[in-house]
Amino acid sequence: MLERDYIMRLIREFMAALARILEKKEIEDRREALRKLYEQYIGPYDFYHIMPVDDIMRSFEKYPESERLHRMEMLAELYYAEADMLSEPVRGNIISLALNLFSFIDRNSKTFSFERKSKMEKLKELRIKS
Repeated sequence: MLERDYIMRLIREFMAALARILEKKEIEDRREALRKLYEQYIGPYDFYHIMPVDDIMRSFEKYPESERLHRMEMLAELYYAEADMLSEPVRGNIISLALNLFSFIDRNSKTFSFERKSKMEKLKELRIKS
């Protein structure tokens, strides 16, 4: 029970921080703040931008199984937020990573999410436009 409370509190804290970042006007300020969120909640920013998706997925094995999908969703949210701030070809890669993570979460989560489905559709549209 304590572990569940911890991860739920962590998710709320993360989502609140992400929302504050997305309100920033300057794109460079947003980028720097997003980089800090990666470091604080997920891990090294560079790792999650240069490694293949299989290595990224394996990186979540360090977390207890009960946290993995939640941590993956946090990373997918970071990718999703970051996609609008990047240019090609990095943008296309981030869109693919976000879509892969959201799809994996969707297949493996016991919770249905309209918001997740909506984000997946938007990412698919962005991928087509790229």
